[in-house]
Amino acid sequence: MIAEAVSPIAGAVSLGLSTCPKTLPPWLFYDQRGSELFEEITRLPEYDLTRNERALLERFADEILLEMRAPVTVVELGAGTATKTGILLRAAARCQRGVLYQPVDVSESALREARRSLEAAAPEVTVREQVANYVADGFRVEREPKRTVLALYLGSSIGNFAPDEAREILQGLRRQLQPGDALLLGTDLVPGRRKPVARLVAAYDDAAGVTAAFNRNVLVRLNRELGANFKPECFRHEARWNAAESRMEMHLVAAHAMMVRFGEGGPGPVSFVEGESIHTENSYKFTGAGVAAMLAEAGFGVARRFVDEQERYALTLAEAVG
Repeated sequence: MIAEAVSPIAGAVSLGLSTCPKTLPPWLFYDQRGSELFEEITRLPEYDLTRNERALLERFADEILLEMRAPVTVVELGAGTATKTGILLRAAARCQRGVLYQPVDVSESALREARRSLEAAAPEVTVREQVANYVADGFRVEREPKRTVLALYLGSSIGNFAPDEAREILQGLRRQLQPGDALLLGTDLVPGRRKPVARLVAAYDDAAGVTAAFNRNVLVRLNRELGANFKPECFRHEARWNAAESRMEMHLVAAHAMMVRFGEGGPGPVSFVEGESIHTENSYKFTGAGVAAMLAEAGFGVARRFVDEQERYALTLAEAVG
């Protein structure tokens, strides 16, 4: 008798909820509702990561493209709705004839929105999206004759992964690139005098409760897709600064002891004691030296670094080296 294949979601949940402490992978956040909530988060007054990155792109897009020294094909990992990416794509369209843009994301709805908005705002950009988990499923890079590939990994998404996982992702990307291709990497910087820890924590625990809803939505998704009986209102959202690991953490903390069961094809029952948490996301914060070392380990050399005046966020342009 052949056993039924376990779905990627069921496998990830079974593995994560059987560990101590319990965890869930952050890609589970991004169903349609999760993607909508994340877009709302990026507009919150407490969450300045997106605004800092957008400001850097608006200020330096032309310089970034001049550094490329050739027409480009643009590939983006974790593209979402590509709202910030349009700045760079429109700059590319001003200095070359046509731009091929290849966004990769787990959210089909986010990619549909990206295509719709870009086709309306920048008809000279051709969008060929890929619905994929770029960590688990891989992705492909389509090359064009006489064009250099510019890979984008923005939003400090690399910070959602532990250092060894981040290195593997960058190494996987490097294997698809050729010497002379480049990566533009966005990284949120460590707290400092101009970026106090309290401000950082508030960005992950906003007053309006949007991030809390985003965090709990993962349980709503598991109820829908795996037939679980989570009661999201019985889990408290917590944002924690882990100075030893240089990361923000998001947790869902059980308000009382409970047993959660899953439907057919899901994991077995999972018990919680009062105060036990599910660790749902990390967001590592970086130094310039740390970013350079991470890139070097993956086969990239830093070409330029763009940092805002408050030293809160950085874009690093790195060249794929032979």
